[in-house]
Order: sequence, then structure tokens, then C-alpha cells
Amino acid sequence: MTVDDVAVGKEKRTGLGASKETLEDYTLRFAPRTYRRWTPAVVGASALGGIAYLADFSIGAGIGLAHGTANALLAIGVAAAVIFVTGIPLAYYGARYNIDLDLITRGSGFGYCGSVLTSVIFASFTFIFFATEGSIMAQGLRFAVGLPLWLGYLVSTVVIIPLVVYGMKALAKLQSWTNPLWLLLMVAPLVFLIVKDPGSVRRWLSFEGTGGSGVNTAAVLLGAGVCLSLMGQIGEQIDYLRFMPPRTAENKRAWWASVLLAGPGWVVFGAVKQAIGVFMAVYVLDVAGAAAAVEPIEQFTGVFKQLMPPWLVVPLALVLVVLSQVKINVTNAYSGSLAWTNSFTRVARRYPGRLVFVCVNLAFSLVLMEADMFSFLNSVLSFYANCAMAWVVTVAADIAVNKFLLKLSPKQPEFRRGMLFAVNPVGVVSFLASSILSIAVYFGLFGAAWRPYSPLVAVVVAAVLTPLMAIVTRGRFYLRRTDDGIAAPMLDAEGNPSGSRYDCVVCGESYERPDMAASAAGGTICSLCLSTDRDGVHVLPAQNR
Repeated sequence: MTVDDVAVGKEKRTGLGASKETLEDYTLRFAPRTYRRWTPAVVGASALGGIAYLADFSIGAGIGLAHGTANALLAIGVAAAVIFVTGIPLAYYGARYNIDLDLITRGSGFGYCGSVLTSVIFASFTFIFFATEGSIMAQGLRFAVGLPLWLGYLVSTVVIIPLVVYGMKALAKLQSWTNPLWLLLMVAPLVFLIVKDPGSVRRWLSFEGTGGSGVNTAAVLLGAGVCLSLMGQIGEQIDYLRFMPPRTAENKRAWWASVLLAGPGWVVFGAVKQAIGVFMAVYVLDVAGAAAAVEPIEQFTGVFKQLMPPWLVVPLALVLVVLSQVKINVTNAYSGSLAWTNSFTRVARRYPGRLVFVCVNLAFSLVLMEADMFSFLNSVLSFYANCAMAWVVTVAADIAVNKFLLKLSPKQPEFRRGMLFAVNPVGVVSFLASSILSIAVYFGLFGAAWRPYSPLVAVVVAAVLTPLMAIVTRGRFYLRRTDDGIAAPMLDAEGNPSGSRYDCVVCGESYERPDMAASAAGGTICSLCLSTDRDGVHVLPAQNR
């Protein structure tokens, strides 16, 4: 056997390993229409099922107790408006072109390797919020059955593993089947409580918080900063929306409704939950105390006591907490594994499989839980918000302004190796400048008076600098090539990704047109085998432009 034979054999094994990834929800590639068998309504409902988390109640409660109801509601409203507007272009691109947020980011100002930065940011989002929800479940287990917190953290982590193994097919069923029960447990007690005790609404609206200073800009912006940490949730929504069916004349209304509702629309539900969190914290404050009033198990137990027998209160509260934690943490574990796998594959040019990074993400989450991250949750989220906002606003600005208004960024998304430059200064510089400046403001380097304005700095710098960098660079660093070597069009007559299929010369599998490119060695190659090509023998040369 020659050295060349060994090399070819190794490449084939790598390709075959990559081809198994199709069983793992097309982790690093375009999601083909042959796999996307769900209706827009099913995809939308599955995506919304992932926002059943209880952290919103804690976030709202923490803001409300610190700054009062009026400031909290204004903060929640400001954050929701920013998240909704920035989420529209991202959700549209994910659903229309069937790619996740990392693949969108690559062609929206960051470049093939530059988006590794944002993949790590997103992965951090998933394990921070996994730890948050796992902590809430552990609190529920301690409250209901006396399980020690450290053991509750372990249980809330391990129970997720078998649920997240099978990807979208299993997640769609889990979310759809559990949504009705979750909504019933969430809504019915609150409606009953308000009808029974209308004065609770008046007490909630008049609550001034520990400071009691009335409405002020600093308090609103500090609260909004905490809420804006949830901006990365759009990435998890897109992990579902990328499985939307092709948009056609027959389904376009249902398609748009599902994209808007389950994409940026998630924040409407999140904002309502945060406002309810303020309400329940104020309601149970005198009984539970400030420290416990931010814990959802205490909040719902306090509400349940008003409408059901005592023996039923704790079991139902525990069911709600466990159900909510499982619904969101399967999504956190799933999306986090995608983000880590994306980063590792591009850096190491080797595909270890998504399930490896399910375990990695859960390990990070467990460490945070055991370190009692929940006790300083709002501080962690306020800091993290600066990075999340810088990333999402940069990508949204590139799509909305650079692609559609300035036309300096290619309108059709590109994510394949060899087609993109490794690093695009448009997104990378904008993201880093926005993150660094907003974090500096957050830590008071420009004076304590400016500290509440760090979220505003992150949003404005990213929104202004992204188009400015595109103008300065004249869009030269988006595409390394404009021709992928395949003559057939990328889109069909209705503007949907083409369903025509090609065989990969490395793994031997057949993939749809958007996932394929010509190989420099001959034939066609899929995007994942191209990513794992360590020697670059299949990468097409740069075009002279």
C-alpha cells in the first residue's frame, strides 16, 4: 500500500464520519428539503415550546424587586422592542435559506473563521441558561422532596442527555405534546388569582422596589441590560426555524406567521413572563422574603395555594418546574452542541460528532450550577448581554443595511469553505469594538454615571459601525469566490434553495445543491467534507476580481 493510498483511505474515513452527521440533524450544513417534512405550524410550535423556561420569572422578579414595577415594565418593553427588531432579519434568513445562525453569521460580515468568535458566544449563552434552568429545577426538587441542591443539579443535567440525542424529530414531538399542559399550569392559576384578588394588580403596579425612587432612566436601562442578555435566544429559535418547508404561494401566510411568531415573536412571550415574574414576586414577597421571591418554585407555590388543596400545591408546582426545565434545556443542550461542533470543526478540521459536544456543554453547565451561579444571576446576565447584543446587532445590521440597502454584502447567504474569506473585518471589527466598549462602560471605566448605558452603547456601536465598515472596505472581504464551480442555479423558480442532488467525492453521500461545491480535485464535494479537508486539496482557488 502506498502513502497516497493511506492518505485517500484516511480522507474516506473522515468523510464517512462526516456523513453520519446527517443522522444528527445536519449539524454543520444546509438542511435539505427532503428532511424538512414538517408544516410551518409544527416547526413554529416546536420553536415556541423551547421558550417555556422559568428564568424569565426570575429575571423579571429580580428587576422588579430592585427597581420597582414601573421601571421593570419599561425595561422589559425596551429590551423586547430591540430584540424583536433585530430578530426579524435573522429569523427570515434562517427559515428562508435553511441554515442556522452560525452559517448565517459566516456570510454576514464575519467570514468563514471569524464567526468562530460568535459560535463561542452562542455556546456560552446555552450553557449559562442551561445552568439557570437546571438550578431552578434543583430548587424545585429540594422544595418538594428534600433533594440536596448538589444532587439536584446532577439530576437536572443527566436527565436531558437521552432526550437530546435524536435531534429535531424527537424535539418536535416533545415540544408539541407538552405545550398544552405547560400553558394550562402557567395561565390558569394566574387568571384565577387576579379574579379572586383584584387588589393584587393594584399592589403590583404601585410597588416601588427597594430603592423607591420612582421611574428613572438609569433603573430602566439597568433592567433592560439584564433582559437584553436573552438576545442570543434567537439562535435557538433559528435552530428550529431552519427546518421550515419551502415558502410557496400556497403556504406563504402560514410560513410568514410561523417565522415571525416563533422567530422574533418569542420575545413577546418572554416579556409577558418577565412581567408575570414581577407580579408573582410582589405577591409572595411578604410571605417568602426577597431572597426566595425570585425563585419560581416559591412564586408558583404561593399562587397555587390560593386555588387548590394544600396536598396538591407542591406536586403541581414541581410538575410545572420540571416540565419547563426539560422543555428549554433539551433546546439549550441541542443548540449548544451545534455551536461547539461548528467551532471545533472549523479550527481542528475534524468532525467528532455532535453528541461529544452535548456532553461538553452539559459539563460546563454543571460546573456553573455547582458554583451557585443562580445567586448572582442578574450580574452574570448583565455582563453577558454586552457580547450577545454586539453579535446579534452586527449580523442584523449586515443583513438589513449592508445587503438590502447598501448592497455591499451579497444578498444570498454563503457559508462554504473556499467561497468566503477566512476573516471579514466588517463584522469582526464591529463586534469586537461594540463588545469592548460596552463592557468598559459596564465596569465603570467611563464613570459610574455611564454604567447603566452599556446596553445602549453595544446596540448603537454595532448598528453604526457595521455599515460604516462595509463602506470603508467596499465589501471586498465578503466573497473569496463568486463561482462555486457548479453551473446549476442555487435557487429554484420560487426563490427557495434548489432540491437538485449531487454526490460527494469524499463521503459518497448525495446532498442538495446549496450544500455542494466543485472540488479542486474533480467532482463535487459537500460542505462538511470540505470543512474537514485538512490538506485543502478540494478547496477551489481564490478568484481574481
